[in-house]
Amino acid sequence: MKIRLANRIDENGLKLFSDKYEVGEDVKDEDGILVRSANLLEEKFPSSLLAIARAGAGVNNIPLDRCSEEGTVVFNTPGANANAVKELVICALMLSSRDIIGGIEWEKQLEESDDFAKKIEKGKNAFIGPEINGKKLGVIGLGAIGVLVANAAVKLGMEVYGYDPYISVNSAWALSKWVKHVTNINELLSECDYLTLHLPSNDQTKGTINKEKIALMKDGVRIINLARGELVNEDDLLQALDSGKIARYVTDFASYRVAHNDKTVCFPHLGASTPESEENCALMAVKQLIDYLENGNIVNSVNMPSVVEPRTTSHRICIIHRNVPNMLAQLTSIIGNNHINIENMVNKARGDYAYTMIDTNSDVDEKALNAVENIIRVRVIS
Repeated sequence: MKIRLANRIDENGLKLFSDKYEVGEDVKDEDGILVRSANLLEEKFPSSLLAIARAGAGVNNIPLDRCSEEGTVVFNTPGANANAVKELVICALMLSSRDIIGGIEWEKQLEESDDFAKKIEKGKNAFIGPEINGKKLGVIGLGAIGVLVANAAVKLGMEVYGYDPYISVNSAWALSKWVKHVTNINELLSECDYLTLHLPSNDQTKGTINKEKIALMKDGVRIINLARGELVNEDDLLQALDSGKIARYVTDFASYRVAHNDKTVCFPHLGASTPESEENCALMAVKQLIDYLENGNIVNSVNMPSVVEPRTTSHRICIIHRNVPNMLAQLTSIIGNNHINIENMVNKARGDYAYTMIDTNSDVDEKALNAVENIIRVRVIS
């Protein structure tokens, strides 16, 4: 099988590929793609492409709708970089509260003199800021990263509010009992001294922080956004910074205007940039890609349902099709008419698409299955 690397991927992840894989940046007619931040939105993919694995959480650089239409499964690695981002959020909390960077830069610009220390003592008041202990932090989005941030902030002595209308069972179990889970985002916005965003970027979340929401916030609120720049309306943000409504904005996704505002702290997209995070993401992405290519299992896909079944037969039929009535009846009829016994079958749907795995101990006529209306891709693993 052929795997194309759209970005540099940690070597410890690539070591998981056996000798039967051809892996490299110049691979053609690939079965799989491993990607981090490379833009694949305009790429024309070969018909051989079965899956794309993103070594990271965000998939804004991948054409999801087109991949679904072409029967290409897209994976991401939720939680693999969570600790790295959590640690940077803790750093951002400190930087948003106390003008540490401004103080450092000011001190570097002081000229050498006998009263150097006295000048520092005299000028330091320009950079003071409040402690975070006892303050209220609002965590918007309680996924893998948001939960870690909320729990860490509790340990730092903060009063933590969490908002997520779609919180998963696993996240709910992992969340500290001291986090106040609110169901109305406006309550969180009006109560908290600090806000941190941990949402995906989509049509529903873009501009979550806008003029109307900012008006609900406390004067002098501090906002941290290490998730995605589009979550914040830039014009409304800059206006609130200039007026003092927002005291400080820390982000990992800055535009030129945001980066050059005196009240912002901007990182050059450092959230997941640790050796540990890159290794974790690579290992997770490669494992998911291999499991799909070799066994048909789907774990952590962003465009197809999750389906995991142990291999117990010689042949596994993997079918991506539209989520419409009568599909299973047509598929099982074709297999039965060929006198093939179905040992195991699982079917799951996600939106407009569905995935069916059928295990048999006999060879299968792929052409007959491909001829069925609303079939997108048929693959037999033997």
